[in-house]
Amino acid sequence: MPSATAVNKHRPSELLSRLASDDPEVKVRALREVKNQIIGNPTKKLSFLKLGAVPAVAGILADSIDEVTNNNNCNSNTSNILVQSAAALGSFACGFDAGVQAVLDAGAFPNLLRLLANPNEKVADAGARALRMIYQSKLAPKYDFLQQKNMEFLISLLNSEKENVSGLGASIITRSCETSLEQKALFDAGILRKLNSLLGGGSLSQRDASLESLATIFRNNPEVISKFAGPEIGRPLSSIIDLVKDRHPRTRLLACMCLIVIRNASPHFLQDIGIKSKIIHILLELLDDPSQVGDEAPFAFSSLIAQKEDLQKLALEANAIDKLYHHLKKGSLHPRRYEGILLALADMCSKLESCRSKFLSLQVLNLVADALTDHNAGVRTAACVCLKNVTRSIKNLSAGYFMNEIIVIPLVQLFPDPSTSVQGFRWQEKSERPDTFPLLDAVAALGAVSNIMVDFTTRKSIFVQCGGMKQLVQLAKSMESAVRSNALWALKNFVFQADNRLKEGVFSELTASLLSSLISDPEPSVQEQALALVRNLVDGCINLIELVFAEDGLILGAIGRQLQCASKAEIGIQGMYALCNVASGNEFHKEAVIQQLFTQMGDKNQSFVIKFLQSNDCQLRTATVWTIVNLTCPSSPGAPGRLEKLRNAGIISQIKNMVNDPCVDVKLRVRTVLGQSMAFGDN
Repeated sequence: MPSATAVNKHRPSELLSRLASDDPEVKVRALREVKNQIIGNPTKKLSFLKLGAVPAVAGILADSIDEVTNNNNCNSNTSNILVQSAAALGSFACGFDAGVQAVLDAGAFPNLLRLLANPNEKVADAGARALRMIYQSKLAPKYDFLQQKNMEFLISLLNSEKENVSGLGASIITRSCETSLEQKALFDAGILRKLNSLLGGGSLSQRDASLESLATIFRNNPEVISKFAGPEIGRPLSSIIDLVKDRHPRTRLLACMCLIVIRNASPHFLQDIGIKSKIIHILLELLDDPSQVGDEAPFAFSSLIAQKEDLQKLALEANAIDKLYHHLKKGSLHPRRYEGILLALADMCSKLESCRSKFLSLQVLNLVADALTDHNAGVRTAACVCLKNVTRSIKNLSAGYFMNEIIVIPLVQLFPDPSTSVQGFRWQEKSERPDTFPLLDAVAALGAVSNIMVDFTTRKSIFVQCGGMKQLVQLAKSMESAVRSNALWALKNFVFQADNRLKEGVFSELTASLLSSLISDPEPSVQEQALALVRNLVDGCINLIELVFAEDGLILGAIGRQLQCASKAEIGIQGMYALCNVASGNEFHKEAVIQQLFTQMGDKNQSFVIKFLQSNDCQLRTATVWTIVNLTCPSSPGAPGRLEKLRNAGIISQIKNMVNDPCVDVKLRVRTVLGQSMAFGDN
């Protein structure tokens, strides 16, 4: 059993006191002990950070460098101190952002750079290793490659024969290159040629670093990709394709990711179905890898198939959903892997009904429902996205698979506290605390709920009973436009084809004043969803149409004002359909609508109605003509007077010019209007 003295010797506080020793050997041993204790141990790193270990180690590094500079001599003791202090700082930074920040705050970064020029290879290598650890993090300092001195520094790193130094150069590119101008500058400087040479002739570490940097330089830049793939550099794409078969899992993953970036930016490359199938199979195989490679593989898979039906079909044929489900069933997944698998399933189900059917046949839905209550925010958000995509199927919605307590209650629980929403809900970092509800959770949950609310069954009462409807109304008051818009979207779908009692219940919670203010919201997306909600609310009996006349017609007036200054076609479409539904009512309702069409003209010569009829958007033209149909119905006593107003405003003349409209729906409604007009003697 170790003595108390031996135990105390290894305590963080004791180690820190030994770092201050004047004896170089004691100092080196203490630095080595600090490094060994914190490697791969975030808890130990944190405890050392709290004691101020990083500034202490950074101070030792700075003093030793100054000593070398002043004496123009680097003896073995000083070299050992430099190596161990750099190694300790690198260990603090490795995979630990708090450690990276502490190293940067302590001013160690420029001193680590100075080590690269040290004639002692071990010292230079230790500095390069530490800097590479820093450049694993997004917190690493960025270089502006448009500045000549930075480009020259980068080239000197990449040209180094030292593995860690050239690898550092590649890592700097990965963290620093952000603009198309920088991407082009790197290509023009010959950087891609150098990186390509490292793919074939470099070490494993250099290959992997080069693949990451190439992907960064290619991202969203088809021009650079075309130049890279041209004859100037040789056969670089073949080099990357060959690496997807490498025996090292990380290299295979990075090669796949690089090819995915190329294809996403330039779809005409990598059209060969064999290559695409190979990438899919490799990424699915990498899910079995127990390391970080397996955690990242599903994200790469998602990036490959997102919004691409052809690749989703290939993935379905490769049994991707079965394999993802198999991993999900295992349980006890790392949060990153758990999140990635859910997002991969979400992308698989984003387009194809066959994929959604496969998803439901395997009963993956139950596992996704479990993920809604996971302690990790990323997992919960991914589960919501998955549900949102699966519920895009009208067939499955009408079958009632989703409107049940297992799905609905956890989704409602992901809504932020209404009082927080009203006061102002801000974008937050993802939190691992189960009692925290980030905005990402809320928006993702609202997206899933919006689709589920289209469910045509009578089970919408479940959502009301668990408090979901009232919470949506409160979220419509959020200070965040994304929350307001998504809450209104969900309410719009909730009242779609709902019974009168449910619609009246929603309206009583919303109130006319709130709805009118949302119609006039500064955000166009909120305006559109608020108008769509009104459209669905008044779609039905006369009593429902009366809702827009509450509080002296606040809602109807807001619709008219918004249509006059509509910033995009979608707002006009929803507003005109809302008026169309109101105009389907009695004489009082029709007269109120015609008043809105002309009251909003002011001193202008042209009504917004003519602008809408001349729009390039066929849906907007359809909604506008349909409104005119309802206003001029021959069975309505006031139709002749309204027709006269429309004729005097030039609207009927414009409609006559639309008899050959390219849109069939518009053409049919136009003929109806003209037929009704002729019934009153118009030629």
